[in-house]
Amino acid sequence: MTESFEGETVGWSGRRKVAAGIVGNVLEWYDFGVYGFFAPIIAIHFFPADNPTTSLVATFGAFAAGFLMRPVGAAVFGHIGDRVGRARALQLSVLCMAAPTFLIGVLPTYETIGVAAAVIMVLLRMVQGAAVGGEFTSSIVFLAESAPPGRRGFYTCWSMFGANTGMLLGSAVGALMTSVMDPEALHSWGWRVAFILGISVSIVGYFVRRGLVEEPIVESEKPPLVEAFRNHKADIFRGAALNVANAVTFYLIFVYAVTWMVDNVGQSQSSALDINTASMVLLLALVPVFAMASDRWGRRTTLLLSIGGIAVFAHPLIWLMHHNNVLWMLAGQMGFAVLVACFVSTIPATMTELFPSKVRVTAVSVSYNIPLAIFGGTSPIVALWLIERTHDDLSFAWYISCAAAVSFCAALTVKDRRNEPLR
Repeated sequence: MTESFEGETVGWSGRRKVAAGIVGNVLEWYDFGVYGFFAPIIAIHFFPADNPTTSLVATFGAFAAGFLMRPVGAAVFGHIGDRVGRARALQLSVLCMAAPTFLIGVLPTYETIGVAAAVIMVLLRMVQGAAVGGEFTSSIVFLAESAPPGRRGFYTCWSMFGANTGMLLGSAVGALMTSVMDPEALHSWGWRVAFILGISVSIVGYFVRRGLVEEPIVESEKPPLVEAFRNHKADIFRGAALNVANAVTFYLIFVYAVTWMVDNVGQSQSSALDINTASMVLLLALVPVFAMASDRWGRRTTLLLSIGGIAVFAHPLIWLMHHNNVLWMLAGQMGFAVLVACFVSTIPATMTELFPSKVRVTAVSVSYNIPLAIFGGTSPIVALWLIERTHDDLSFAWYISCAAAVSFCAALTVKDRRNEPLR
């Protein structure tokens, strides 16, 4: 039995592969999103301090710890993906993500078990970070190698679609709970519900991924990590540079910005989450559109347009978001949504086309996760530091522009390989 899938004929197997690529990313970004959205509450329960800013910095420090483990997960799951199989890496990563997400939801607070609560929170974030380091990129490679000729951009974008669906789901859950619960209940126990709900996504993901059939793998003579750095170092650094803009822009605009809109602009938590959710709906809708554009126009064109736009318009868009007017704030964040959608829909296919099959999962994982670890996880802390140091609420816009400039230079060197076979 088959059905039409954006111009291609895709059977049950094809649809299951797409679902398998999406579902794990929904869970991982749902969790990261929920953690960012409830950061002020988590700060009070697990990282209490006399200075609220210090407490929030500690909370985002735990957020960063998860990112710093991503290269470790990239190496471990990349090895599994290149030596055992892409599908097996996907099955293991979703299980390793599910357990810590649930445990955060039931973890005793600092008031109950003291500093152990903060230590355990950081450790759980580190386990999650390692799992995420293998999840997203394994799914990208799996979908890229399953794609028909000329459709690689469209197929791989569903991993990014899943990631953004997770962020959107986290934002929507946060907005709903903030709207229907009184502040006392939300701070006391309501925030835990958001984490515990994540276990349902992981159960679905595990069963969707069981029994997936994939192409036979081609083993490298040396460990994939060694061969990747020995023979493909330039492309690894190219892929890493491309993702600097992704790491900084996405996590500042769609995770940290919720806290920023509350603390620095004066919006309510509920209103900030509503604005964020609406912007992510737009981003989500545009991802497959821009992915198809990259299949038609080429990766380099869409990358340069989107990254150049981020570099030029970062400050004006954040200036719009700094007005205590919902429509202006929505316009600013939606402007980012358009530019980020164009960028993130193109990156997955671009990265898979940089590397040969025998080291592809490892090389893509490392080149993606290193900049995410260095720049993505630390971006909220950098933004807090810039604002505190300059006394300018818009100062982190220049950080976004600088990151985009780095990625723009890397995009200039990307070759058009969209019609070349991957194997």
